[in-house]
Amino acid sequence: MKPDLKKEYPFSGKYLDLDSPATTLGAGLKYHYLDEGSGPPVVMVHGNPSWSFYYRNLVLALRERYRCIVPDHIGCGLSDKPGDDRYDYTLPQRVDDLERLLDRLDISEKITLVLHDWGGMIGMAYAVRHPERISRLVILNTGAFHLPKAKPFPLGLRICRDSALGTLLVRGLNAFSRGASYVGCKRNPMKPGLRKLYQLPYDSWQNRIATLRFVQDIPLAPGDRTYDLVSAVSAGIGQFANLPMLICWGELDFVFDRHFLAEWQRRFPGAELHRFPDCGHYILEDAREEVVALISAFLDRTTV
Repeated sequence: MKPDLKKEYPFSGKYLDLDSPATTLGAGLKYHYLDEGSGPPVVMVHGNPSWSFYYRNLVLALRERYRCIVPDHIGCGLSDKPGDDRYDYTLPQRVDDLERLLDRLDISEKITLVLHDWGGMIGMAYAVRHPERISRLVILNTGAFHLPKAKPFPLGLRICRDSALGTLLVRGLNAFSRGASYVGCKRNPMKPGLRKLYQLPYDSWQNRIATLRFVQDIPLAPGDRTYDLVSAVSAGIGQFANLPMLICWGELDFVFDRHFLAEWQRRFPGAELHRFPDCGHYILEDAREEVVALISAFLDRTTV
């Protein structure tokens, strides 16, 4: 049975044409995003291999009181999925895209960032670029710094990043998206229909380009293409230590694990922290009701 996307994702998305100043379905690359509700803006940035679908329940909970802006990175979700000849699948371009969207929306108020997975690096790079625009931070199993020294780079990611086998697995067999949908939830494993919706945008070799390029773009050593940008972000995020910050963390995440959490705690000792010892990477699925309620309460009681 084909999964019913509209039932789980009842939104009318919009598009920004990245090749022109008009927010229309034009000839350029189409950057899909949600813009739901009204009120103080909350910008939610997804990682790999998820898409804006990951934030659907949070949007539904907040849109009566907040303006929820949720982009799909190029190559992900409902955005275009061009080849390398039309798009530079790297961190700096991702940050530029987010900046372009928020500039185009002409948001005058300070924004709250909700960040997950590689969305943490994208969102915090934007924040370091525009610190005056940031009011609050919500951190969900992510990073904004280099791999902690005590954390080995996972073998599965290394295979995907550095080998022809990884390319075959990710683009040929959809192993990254499919695998994440199986192992990303521990307390509440995804049911088949939900797994299919997470995998829905990644239904062909061409449409899986971003899931591979994200992993290949992970910088591990000086000289890697985006290493210096990650270093700059890592050095710059300390300026947000006095902002309200909420951290919700699934402790069974095999990538963003206790080493990443320890680094967030070291840098932001005043952050409000909620650990979920029996949950995994997709914390908004695994502990949906609790985490949505925590974020909602956090936003309602903190000042912008």
